[in-house]
Amino acid sequence: MSQDSPINAFTVDVEDYYHVSAFEDRIPRERWDEYESRVVPNTERMLKLLDEFQVRGTFFILGWVADRHPQLVRDIQRAGHEIGCHSFWHRLVYNMTPDDFREDLLQSAKVIEEITGERVTAYRAPSFSITAKSLWALDILIDEGFRIDSSVFPVVHDRYGIPGAERAPHVIEGQNGQLAEFPPSVYPLGKWNLPISGGGYFRLFPRRMTKHCLGHINTRENRPFMFYVHPWELDHEQPRLAGSRLSRFRHYVNLKHTQSKLRDLLGAFRFGTLSESLQHVTPAPTPSSPAVARQ
Repeated sequence: MSQDSPINAFTVDVEDYYHVSAFEDRIPRERWDEYESRVVPNTERMLKLLDEFQVRGTFFILGWVADRHPQLVRDIQRAGHEIGCHSFWHRLVYNMTPDDFREDLLQSAKVIEEITGERVTAYRAPSFSITAKSLWALDILIDEGFRIDSSVFPVVHDRYGIPGAERAPHVIEGQNGQLAEFPPSVYPLGKWNLPISGGGYFRLFPRRMTKHCLGHINTRENRPFMFYVHPWELDHEQPRLAGSRLSRFRHYVNLKHTQSKLRDLLGAFRFGTLSESLQHVTPAPTPSSPAVARQ
């Protein structure tokens, strides 16, 4: 691993195993507190692994988790990681109104900022749900002072994705300012994009294939890739939940191999935060005029 290699973005979506969109039709949000929480030990396991490889990444924290586990947020901050917002209630953006989205966004940011004492300027939508139906959310992010988004997945999928979206990091020009967009990384296969940036794809695909595709972005496209993972993906002993056969497959496939595959990946590539990675590929977006208005 050369020091001249791009700094790739390592990102973590901090949520519990029962927060995922695949199970939301079976687990109402008002019942979340009834389930055994495993997010703290799983995230601490992730922090220990990253510390072992001296990697600092970006942690997108669900506001609901931050509200109930403020010490976990402090532990992430103390370890030197960048902290972003992953919404409060993990609702799909395209199923919300703009007013509901703004309220959820500000509720989550407020909780996180009160714990860290620092402004939150990075966002990732639950299940990458900023799609063609919800691009209005990008302007709201700009209006509320966010500077980085990582929500627009340039793939075909039943729950998310904009197939023709830009694959490389880029700056979005909004009505009131700019936003740096770092899409989840894909590997081009003719007119299709193969998702290889993490999550269930990372657990499903052979590690040699994943490393080849991610290495292609570094060497052939000469730019960094973005990788994402969830703390629950390190927990193959998590309780099994009811759901469709497809949802269960996506959630549970190869959980027992995640940690060993992560070790392999962390040893093969250079990683840093989203902000560090973006410094080398796109100019910093200019702040929007209301950026200092959030209290």
